[in-house]
Amino acid sequence: MTTLLPRIELESAPHPRAAVIWLHGLGADGNDFAAIVPELELSGCPPIRFVFPHAPSMPVTLNGGYVMPAWYDILGTDLAKREDAAGIQHSARAIEALIAHEVERGIAPGAIVLAGFSQGCAMALQVGLRHGARLAGLMALSGYLPLAGTLAAERSAANADTPIFMAHGLADPVVPIARAQASRQALLDLGYAVQWHSYPMPHSVHPQEIADISQFLRSVLGAAA
Repeated sequence: MTTLLPRIELESAPHPRAAVIWLHGLGADGNDFAAIVPELELSGCPPIRFVFPHAPSMPVTLNGGYVMPAWYDILGTDLAKREDAAGIQHSARAIEALIAHEVERGIAPGAIVLAGFSQGCAMALQVGLRHGARLAGLMALSGYLPLAGTLAAERSAANADTPIFMAHGLADPVVPIARAQASRQALLDLGYAVQWHSYPMPHSVHPQEIADISQFLRSVLGAAA
């Protein structure tokens, strides 16, 4: 039996019928995005359980081996050239267990959104595009598509038309916007439905982005109401 990741859970109303699993970035934890939930306008949505897991701590090569919460190791500044495939796949299994847990609690896969910021964005795309049942949507915030070379062979037909919300800062010094744009193009080339948004911000979250996230959640989860 897989031990579930420690996590924060918030419910928009009792008896949730939908879930958003939201993955934080490098060096953060599940608290990072929990504060956004009260800011979301979710009228028209069913009660939603927001799940904010904490990544395990590990040494991160790019940061001199400093131990911090991370979904996988960052081996160098070129995010595409050298990737920690084993670490990504290990975390993917832990995230799949969280999805399975929500299904066991009565949430249909089609009422689950997988979201992530930065490293969490990479994990949301890694897991969501390969998941065997159709999800409601994917939110890819200030991140990129990892292990892009294996996606065509590993992707799941179930999520071939799942809506993808991609958002990035025009002045992001951590994940350059060109990396995100290349990820978007790779997804478009494979036929995915990508909703692209850019904002005048660094590696962060913009007020307009929160409003756009609200609209996206209403569009993909409203049918479950």
